[in-house]
Amino acid sequence: MAGAAARRVSVFPSPQELGPALAQLVAERAAGAGGRFSLGLSGGSLVGILARDLPPAAAAAGPAAPARWLVAFCDERLVPPEHPDSTGGAYKAFPGEEVPVFDLLVLGVGPDGHTCSLFPGHPLLQEKEKIVAAITDSPKPPAERITLTLPVLNAARMVVFVATGEGKAAVLKRILEGDEENPLPAARVRPHSGQLRWFLDESAAKELTIPVEKHSVL
Repeated sequence: MAGAAARRVSVFPSPQELGPALAQLVAERAAGAGGRFSLGLSGGSLVGILARDLPPAAAAAGPAAPARWLVAFCDERLVPPEHPDSTGGAYKAFPGEEVPVFDLLVLGVGPDGHTCSLFPGHPLLQEKEKIVAAITDSPKPPAERITLTLPVLNAARMVVFVATGEGKAAVLKRILEGDEENPLPAARVRPHSGQLRWFLDESAAKELTIPVEKHSVL
């Protein structure tokens, strides 16, 4: 994509080392926001990583204290808040543009290459006008969801994908090294003028042959 951000891939020994580095990045971006800090979050395994490591880092963010954060969910399943699939319910367990510009989006990626609730081959990948769209035929249960669209994801000042585990290795190779005519949803996320980061553990990155930044135990 012409003019899109260059990506930066960081690899950590395990999720235990990745978590503090991700939390530190979130805190640094919050401190540099100069006021309200807008953060978009995906669900899934990210909830556990951020719940464990973000609170201490966020508390040290100084002027951009968490009370001044605007936190949004990048997608949500149409289930009650107490349901285990609820992104909002999981995060609740923590102690003016036309297209909103987030300071930071922290996204996950599925084994099929989906991100948020944008799935391979789905018509929502072609959405240009809506910033939030409904999906009633998700191939991954539950079928009914809402999601941010690609125009919002690609307007962010920074996007960080987080992927861990051997089960993500094959799809990450396709996303990061492939040149497909019909790219997977996560491969379509290339912020127009922002930064693109990938935080992976060694298991998820094991099939990659591109240059990566390797991090040792913190």
